Amino acid sequence: MPVNEKIFIGLLGYGTVGSNVYQLLQDQAGEIEKATGAVISVKRVLVKDVAIPRTGAPADLFTEDFEEILNDPEISIVAELIGGTEPAFDYVTAALTSGKAVVTANKQLLSQQGFYLFRLAEEKKTQIRFEASVAGAIPVIKVLRESMVAADLKSIYGIVNGTTNFILTEMSRTGAKFKDALARAQEWGYAEADPTSDISGKDAAAKMAILASIAFHTRVELEDVACAGIEHVSSLDLAYARELGLTAKLLGVAKLYKNKINVRVYPALLKQDHPLASVNGAYNAVFLEGTTIDEIMLSGPGAGGMETASAVMSDIISVVARRAAPGFLEYPAAYRELEFFPDDEVVSTFYLRLEVEDEPGVLAAIASTFGEHRVSIQSVLQKGRGAHAELVMVFHPVNEASFNASIEKVGKLDVVKSAPRPIRVEGNEE
Repeated sequence: MPVNEKIFIGLLGYGTVGSNVYQLLQDQAGEIEKATGAVISVKRVLVKDVAIPRTGAPADLFTEDFEEILNDPEISIVAELIGGTEPAFDYVTAALTSGKAVVTANKQLLSQQGFYLFRLAEEKKTQIRFEASVAGAIPVIKVLRESMVAADLKSIYGIVNGTTNFILTEMSRTGAKFKDALARAQEWGYAEADPTSDISGKDAAAKMAILASIAFHTRVELEDVACAGIEHVSSLDLAYARELGLTAKLLGVAKLYKNKINVRVYPALLKQDHPLASVNGAYNAVFLEGTTIDEIMLSGPGAGGMETASAVMSDIISVVARRAAPGFLEYPAAYRELEFFPDDEVVSTFYLRLEVEDEPGVLAAIASTFGEHRVSIQSVLQKGRGAHAELVMVFHPVNEASFNASIEKVGKLDVVKSAPRPIRVEGNEE
C-alpha cells in the first residue's frame, strides 16, 4: 500500500459509539498512519436529522441521505453503528454489493443475517468485520478468526453480557434481591431502562451465535440458540452456592459433541477457583478450550462507548492493512455443515433447591424418585425453615432428559412445596 494513501470512511450513526470512533480517528491519526501507511478520515456521517446540533464534527459532514455515502467512489469503508436489523441490513447489503468494506458492531444483524452477509462479502471480494459485536474491547473475534484457526476448539464459555454479570455480582456480594440489584444497575448506567434483552439472555444468545459460527466454522443463527435468563435466580440460591464453593454467572456455552454442536445461554454455577468465577461487575470474559491450546481466557470491559469504538477502530485498521489479502480470514462464511446436538442429550451437572415438608422420610422419598430416573445425588444440605425445610442438592453428571423427567415427577410430590428450579453447574465434570 502506498505511504500516505488517503482512505475515506462513511459513518452510519453518530451516537455514543459513532462519535467516539470519529474522535479516535482525530486523536490517534498519527499512530494510525504509522500502523497502516494511510491517512484515514471520515468523509460523511449518516444521521436521521442534520438539524440537530452535534459536537465534535463539522456540521457539513452530516447527511440524511445514505445514497451520498453509497455512491461516493472515494468512500471505501462503511462503518455501520446504528444498530437493529432495519435499515441496517439494507445499508450493509448495499455497501457490500457496491464493493465497499463494512465494519459493524451490530450483534442482532449478524446473529440473524450474518451468513448471507459473509457470503455476499466473499462474492464481492470485499471485507466485513465485526469485532465490536461481541464483548466490547476484548478482541475475541480476531483471536477466533486468526489465532485459533488450528486450535481444534471444543468449547466456548462466555460471560458476554455486562448487565447480568453486574446484577449477579451485586446479588452475591450484598445479598440483594434481583429487583434491587437490577435497579442499582440501571442507576449506575449498566442496564437500560428496558433491560429485557439482557436479563432474558437474548442479548447473550445473539453474541454466542456469532462466536459459535466463527469458532466452529459453521452456520449458527440466533434462532438456533436456546436461552434462559436470570429472572428466577434468587439471593438465597446464591447464598447456598457460596456454602458449596460456587458462584453464579449467566453463561453462553457452545460445545462440540461428536461432530455436532450445542449452543445455549443459561444461568450456571461455577467453582470459585474457575477462571470465569472471578470475572465480576460489568466485565466480560470468554474462556476457550481446545485440543492444541488447552485453555485460554480473554477478559475485559464488555461495554461502553469508548471501548466499543476501540474495537470498531481495530476493524477499520485491519481492513486498511489487509485489503489485498484473500481467504477465510477475510470471508468468514461457514465452510462446515455441522448438525446441532440436542439439548436433552447433553450431560450436565445440576444444583437444585427444594422447599419441602420438615418430616421424616422426605429425603428418602425424593432420593427414590431421582433414583427411578438413574439420577444420582452428589451432595445434600438440609436447612430448617419452621414447618418447612429446604433441601439443597448437587447431582452427579446426568443426561438432561433424565434429569428433567425426574424433577417433573419430584415437583408433583405432596411433600414438595415449591416448583423445582435447577441451575446448571459448569466445570464440575467427573
